[in-house]
Amino acid sequence: MAVQSEILPVNRKALKINLDSSVYGSFAEIGGGQETARNFFQAGGASGTIAKTISAYDKSYSDAVYCKEKSSKRYVSRERLELMLDAEYNELTGLLENKDHAARRFFTFADTVSTLNYYKDNISHGWMGVRFQLTENGAFNQVILHVRLLENDNVLQQNTLGILGVNLIYACYYFWDRPNAFLQSLLDNLSRDRLAITMIHMSGPELSYVDNRLLGVQLVKNDMAKAIMFDRYGHVQEPDDMLYKKNVLIFRGSFRPVTYVTTDMLKTSFGLFKKDEDYDKTNTLPICEITINNLFDKDEFDERDFLDRVDLLNEMGQNVMVSNFREFYKLVGFMSQFRIIKMRLIIGLDTFEKVMDESFYSNLKGGILEALGKLFPENVKVYLYPILDEKTGKQINSKALVFDKKVRYLYEHLIENRKILDIPEAKTKFLTIKSHEVLEQLRRNDPSWEAKVPVFIVERIKDRKLFGFSDDK
Repeated sequence: MAVQSEILPVNRKALKINLDSSVYGSFAEIGGGQETARNFFQAGGASGTIAKTISAYDKSYSDAVYCKEKSSKRYVSRERLELMLDAEYNELTGLLENKDHAARRFFTFADTVSTLNYYKDNISHGWMGVRFQLTENGAFNQVILHVRLLENDNVLQQNTLGILGVNLIYACYYFWDRPNAFLQSLLDNLSRDRLAITMIHMSGPELSYVDNRLLGVQLVKNDMAKAIMFDRYGHVQEPDDMLYKKNVLIFRGSFRPVTYVTTDMLKTSFGLFKKDEDYDKTNTLPICEITINNLFDKDEFDERDFLDRVDLLNEMGQNVMVSNFREFYKLVGFMSQFRIIKMRLIIGLDTFEKVMDESFYSNLKGGILEALGKLFPENVKVYLYPILDEKTGKQINSKALVFDKKVRYLYEHLIENRKILDIPEAKTKFLTIKSHEVLEQLRRNDPSWEAKVPVFIVERIKDRKLFGFSDDK
């Protein structure tokens, strides 16, 4: 496959596909107008590519066309998109897979999108996908993605959708064998302030080599998304689907490796959350967050190291989020858009001292006051995990923190209003464990690290030779 050395304008991409006599398919677009199909019509030669276009805009029509065998309550959802792809692709291939359409590689493009309404009070987002053949009469491959539209104008959002749709179809045929090039090409002729791709999933015989977890991380690395979500089984999920109206407990860490301190922080903080009057076991989601800023080593991105950590956390039954947020208030701002009921942040006492350092907020006009306002909306609290006083051997909690006059009154206000809570029942014997020291011991083949890490994690590190471990003496 030839490497494209330039970014083609959207009309050139559409024309190139139109002039490929082997590519033939249908378009089904709901909600944002038929902007993708329009680009192909306007490029010229569309009769060589387009078999059908449809916009079942009315909900009753959408249900009648796409919910004949299976229903979908949400119209802008992955479930509805997949019903659209099923119906349109089956109709296309059922009608046209015969001798009159020999040498064709069929595709179906579909999207279901909620663009900005008249009152501009809705969340602009949608699902988009392509089901396509790479060989004549071959099994289909599929790419689906979720997009958030960031522009404050309906017409601009529609234009963005049309460009993204062309980019997606073009990538399916010209970049299917290079996942990172595929991802980056989705933003051809688009700026990153126009949209965010929060989830992508590839499947099919020619795409079976793709690791969708790594693909999700690349979205964050390429600044195409602020964060990506993985459920406890390692599947990439759209954040809104996972977080909508949930209670969320977030623990940021490097998890390199998971130690007894890690497990104790998770256990004791969850125990504190259970005492909340609105706690609901079926509606509470613990999440381990890794910021992408900690995944770089001398400007190199270690993909394998990241996936190792995701695997270990998933095997512990944890959901994982990868973000590019350095400051905690940015993390809270991102999570707040998903209508979370209550959010709790697990932060170690030594880390929280840095959170209260006003020098970190010189970029904000309101300084630390603005940062704390964003960090502590009505539904957010911080759970503080203690540290150890090495002289006395006793735990140090929030009462021991001392700040200068500028910050002290802000801190006291947060304490007084129970926005900051100490985590009780932390095990003192674990507080001497430092993850960076464990990592160094592991790499030196110093066996003392094993006593600081849960047994099943030790076994996996040894079996998989993780984090630089070697059993060579």
